[in-house]
Amino acid sequence: MSAGGRWVTDANVALLTDLYELTMLQAYWREGMEQEAVFSLYSRKLPPTRNFLLACGLEDVLSYLENLRFTEEAIEYLRSLPQFSPEFLDWLRGFRFTGDVYAVPEGTPVFADEPLLEVVAPLPEGQLIETFVLNQIHFQTVVASKAARVVRAAAGRTVVDFGLRRIHGTDAGLKAARAFYIAGVDSTSNVLAGMLYGIPVSGTMAHSYVQACEGELEAFRAWVRLYPRTILLVDTYDTLEGVRRVVELARELGSDFQVRAIRLDSGDLAELAFRAREMLDAAGLTQVEIFASGGLDETEIAEIVARGAPISGFGVGTRMGVSRDAPALDMAYKLTEYAGRGRLKLSPGKWLLPGRKQVFRVEEDGEARRDVIGRPDEPVEGRPLLVKVMERGVRLPAGRTDLEEARARAREEIARLPARVQALEPADPPYPVEVSERLRKEAEEAMRGLASG
Repeated sequence: MSAGGRWVTDANVALLTDLYELTMLQAYWREGMEQEAVFSLYSRKLPPTRNFLLACGLEDVLSYLENLRFTEEAIEYLRSLPQFSPEFLDWLRGFRFTGDVYAVPEGTPVFADEPLLEVVAPLPEGQLIETFVLNQIHFQTVVASKAARVVRAAAGRTVVDFGLRRIHGTDAGLKAARAFYIAGVDSTSNVLAGMLYGIPVSGTMAHSYVQACEGELEAFRAWVRLYPRTILLVDTYDTLEGVRRVVELARELGSDFQVRAIRLDSGDLAELAFRAREMLDAAGLTQVEIFASGGLDETEIAEIVARGAPISGFGVGTRMGVSRDAPALDMAYKLTEYAGRGRLKLSPGKWLLPGRKQVFRVEEDGEARRDVIGRPDEPVEGRPLLVKVMERGVRLPAGRTDLEEARARAREEIARLPARVQALEPADPPYPVEVSERLRKEAEEAMRGLASG
């Protein structure tokens, strides 16, 4: 098979990493540096257009850790590189992940500096997995966070994922559909995602079908013969003329007319929806709904909803799929403890808190008021968010994600946030995140230790 036809699989995913992870792994191995380490994954700051992030991607990380192996094919490829010794490659044959993982469950809102995930494992194991863990958690959290805003803007109206064709790659297109669903999107056009995850699939028709037929009305006639309970795309030529042809089709079919909705895909969607609604209602087609798509994101949807447009659902594609306004997070996976001693990084703008941590969410009357980052064993007020999901390389029951539970969690946890944090506008003031006094003191002591060393 040519290189262009190859895919990431469980057999080769161990090499889906940056080269320096493997060169560091060999250095740790050669120096005997295999004591316990702690790595934290967190976002240093939120994008200006995000009041919170929605944690996502843990399921893929835990599956990867369970199955992480170096096959003979991978070993032979590494043997062709100049950096690796035969002895190290022999050691890699027995490499397994044997550590513990603590994580916030998928669908949990999180904020800057809060660990989404912490790995406690022998140093080489915790190091090697950095690239893959960041790759999966980062992307899925990015698109879940964007989708949560789209769902918020839709204000209870249906949202369908149309993003696959312009999302950056096949794996991203698949994982995004899952992340969107957790965030509250109702269904996806992605058929493979429907099969693999059990997400409802839905779709309408493309302009090309109408174009390929002799006329718009002929296209509608043929389509409803095959799919009576369908949504008809009416803007291929002239939107309002397309609506008139739907009305004409309804007169032709009489009681056999079962079309569920029309779809608007261009122009001033709100204005067209008002005019289309008038035409449909005048023809007695009050049951036919209006669905809209075409370059939408939360801003456009919020404006349409604010105008009171009679639109019952939205198809959202590219802008949600690539999180156009905030396509990347300042997310990092950093060593915070090794051999029982807290480790720091003092680079400007990239400081981190040493050791293992827990995030405590303080709530009053069912509403989240503030978060406190502290030590796991601290008697801090609040609900702890990080849970143990893997022990000694084996996934625990808490690490087995049920998609519907994650979706319900996202809905419930977002609803607990203050209204200003749920809003699309920047929260003023932002949601407060504090560092416990004990953790702050330990960080200061670690800094003094570095200065004296």
